[in-house]
Amino acid sequence: MRIAICGSLAFADKMISAKKELSKLGHTAVFSKFADEFIGLTEDEKRKKNERNFQIHDVIRAFWEEIKKSDAILVLNYDRKGIKYYIGGNTLMEIGFAHVLHKKIFLMNPIPKIEFYEQEIAATKPVILNEDLHKIA
Repeated sequence: MRIAICGSLAFADKMISAKKELSKLGHTAVFSKFADEFIGLTEDEKRKKNERNFQIHDVIRAFWEEIKKSDAILVLNYDRKGIKYYIGGNTLMEIGFAHVLHKKIFLMNPIPKIEFYEQEIAATKPVILNEDLHKIA
């Protein structure tokens, strides 16, 4: 299965690990071409780099193309910014893209309790992996 790995680029190191694990399980995985740039940066440096990338590069449209070519998305939602299982705005859009394209949606952890879009994520009927990539089928 071809899987597009989604999530905050603050989790870039986890994207690389997930891609390796998915490969061992026989899947092909892709993630943002900008992820490598975020390894080892502070939160402030990541924020500034992310702002710059959104201004200069068409990152939303570029990853839309990867989602279209994939069978599924894997959302890496870990704790961030004081939010358990954080999903940010861009990742929410990617979940929406995958849903509209009839792609499977896998969440690494449960849906975050974010009042503004918890229901919307639940409506896409994601498969919750509870950090077990072996559950991807």
